[in-house]
Amino acid sequence: MNSDDIRQPRSLTDLFVTFTVLAMQGFGGVLAVAQRELVERKRWVTNDEFLEEWAVAQIMPGPNVVNLALILGGRYFGLPGAMAALAGMLLFPMIGVLLLALVYAQFAAHPAVAGALRGMGAVAAGLILGTGLKLIPALKTSALGMPLCIALGVACFVSIALLRWPLAYVLLTLGAVAYVAALRKLAP
Repeated sequence: MNSDDIRQPRSLTDLFVTFTVLAMQGFGGVLAVAQRELVERKRWVTNDEFLEEWAVAQIMPGPNVVNLALILGGRYFGLPGAMAALAGMLLFPMIGVLLLALVYAQFAAHPAVAGALRGMGAVAAGLILGTGLKLIPALKTSALGMPLCIALGVACFVSIALLRWPLAYVLLTLGAVAYVAALRKLAP
């Protein structure tokens, strides 16, 4: 997709509805849904822009997708857009979670409920992996270059999944390495 294909939300209502739909689909992680909805379906951003905005959203405090909603809402409609996107991300999911908590309290001991939750975890992991694979071509334009991006990804996986190091330390360390490497490559 090139920049000529980029559209923008039609209204604050469009932002609210889009982020509500996105949030209601995002059980266990919304990266895959967000990428498909915002890049492929709505075409509000390119794959490269999505990666850049997602990276910024990840380093900000709070849930990544909420940060992304604030960024995109603010980009298109300023503060009112950020608030509309935020409301879309939080209003109905909050109501849904409260209702699910009530239902879960009644049926938590049932084996089918435990099995369903394990299955949802596997599906969420598959969606995240699939989205990661879709976003690999965008790494070709990264200032870090494909080999270093892959090395950082492998180091992150090994550190967290295999060595069980704390996420905060791994992200701070690898983030600092990536930051320094990017500064060196982008320096004139």
